[in-house]
Amino acid sequence: MVIIRICSIALITAVCAFILKNHKSELVPLCLTAGGIIIFLYAFDYLAESVEFIKNFSSATGIDNQIIRTVFKILGIGFMVEITASSVKDLGFEGVADKLILCGKIILFVVAVPILSATYKIIVALINLA
Repeated sequence: MVIIRICSIALITAVCAFILKNHKSELVPLCLTAGGIIIFLYAFDYLAESVEFIKNFSSATGIDNQIIRTVFKILGIGFMVEITASSVKDLGFEGVADKLILCGKIILFVVAVPILSATYKIIVALINLA
């Protein structure tokens, strides 16, 4: 039922921003930012349960913790870039948002190199077994 709360907050935020747009347009970015933060906090609480499951799963299967950390870094970077770019686009600066997304992709590639390296090592080990 968390999704119903999140959707309700998003709808209330959008209605408030629409009403403010006609009366006090300078408060619209503040309203959108506050709504976004509240939505993010609800989603973050929900995410904590999944993180605990993944920790238990990785320890049970013997997956290297460095790989799990890297995956979480990639997810965090992706979410942060997407949220920030959307906020910047809402403020009307699409060019800045596009550049942010491009830089985010470059950073994601650089952070993913250890996963590529681990995958390479696994493939080489499998080839040597054959």
